[in-house]
Amino acid sequence: MATPFLKSFVYAGRGIAAAFRIGRNFKVMVGFAVLAIALGLILGISAIEWAIICVCIGMVLGGECANTAIESVVDLASPELHDLAGRAKDCAAGGVLLASIASLFVAGFIFISKIVVLFA
Repeated sequence: MATPFLKSFVYAGRGIAAAFRIGRNFKVMVGFAVLAIALGLILGISAIEWAIICVCIGMVLGGECANTAIESVVDLASPELHDLAGRAKDCAAGGVLLASIASLFVAGFIFISKIVVLFA
C-alpha cells in the first residue's frame, strides 16, 4: 500500500495531466519548453544555462498549473459572473504572463548570442 507521501505524487501527476488535458495554454507552453530543450541540445548550452532554462520551464508550467487550479476553484465557487471572481482569474493569468515574459527574456539572453556565433 502506498504511503500518503507517495500518494501525493500520484495526485500531483493527476493535476499536471488535467492541466495538460484541459488547458490549451498549458499545451502551448509545453511546446515552447520542448523547443527550448531542443535549442539547448543543438546549441550546446552550459550546465548553468541548463539550470536557468529548467527553472524558467518549471516556473511557467507551475504557474499555469496554479492558474488552472485557481480558475477551477473560482468557477466552482462563483459560477455566475462576479467582479471579484474575474479579478482572481485575471491576476492568476497575469502571473503566468509575467513568468512567460521573464522566461522569454532569459531565452533571448541564452540563445540569441549562441545563434549569432553560429552565423558569424
